[in-house]
Amino acid sequence: MARPVASDHEDKRHAILKTAARIFADEGYGRASMAQVAAACGISKANIYHYYPGKEALLFDILDSHLRELRDRIVGQEFASNDPEQQLRATVAELLVAYEGADAEHAVQLNAIHALPEAMQEVLRGYQRDLVRFVAARLRDIASPALAADRTRLRAITMSVFAMTNWHYQWDAGADQAERHAYADLICDLITGGLHGLG
Repeated sequence: MARPVASDHEDKRHAILKTAARIFADEGYGRASMAQVAAACGISKANIYHYYPGKEALLFDILDSHLRELRDRIVGQEFASNDPEQQLRATVAELLVAYEGADAEHAVQLNAIHALPEAMQEVLRGYQRDLVRFVAARLRDIASPALAADRTRLRAITMSVFAMTNWHYQWDAGADQAERHAYADLICDLITGGLHGLG
């Protein structure tokens, strides 16, 4: 008979994910151990294996949960305007707000994704591709026809947006939502100004 799932299973799983993300970010995935995660969670090493068969599965669940939720949050937005520039501003602001409180997960994504097997990485890259396509579509609608048709340059501009958002936690991790919105506007001023100039 299968062991019944405890009523607080998801709460405990979420706590394990948050704690493990912090440990993997602080210690480095290669140096961190399941025993460290269990101790930080206040559970036995044996108990943590009821949730994850090993460190690799734990790493994948951290990144799968983080990136899937981020993808769904960004791609699932309902915009108040059909103006692509306003949509870009809303999207960049939503990205930065979504990152609040997820600095550890974000650091693990940037530094440890390559420790996973290729098949797991491909699942995670699928979420990333969805995000890139979504932002690229907003930029394409703002750009001149010639620039919109230049896939190489448009991709470089798209990835520049992610570079400015993805590394924000390194210098302003404590930013509140108002500060994140202000920085989103700064990014969009730079990007849209450049798009109009290139046009």
